[in-house]
Amino acid sequence: MYRQYKIYNKIQSCIYKKGNKSYGINNHGELNCYIGTGKKRSYKFFKTETTHKETVNGLHVYKFFVDGQLIKKAIYDYKLDEIEIETITNN
Repeated sequence: MYRQYKIYNKIQSCIYKKGNKSYGINNHGELNCYIGTGKKRSYKFFKTETTHKETVNGLHVYKFFVDGQLIKKAIYDYKLDEIEIETITNN
């Protein structure tokens, strides 16, 4: 993983003239996205959360939520260097 973080985010945006930005987090990260035309006319659009937990048997469990709803889950086995990624679908 990049720079020893459990979760690493790379941001691509038109505002970065000299390339993209990135940052790492270890266990929990949240992003609140607002839309609108200025400070007084900004409205919450969505919230994302990314979490990491290590289980007692050494597995790493990652979860990605949008507005509190689980969207993706991954289980990584460090010893075997294997990952299982599941996309959650709600009917």
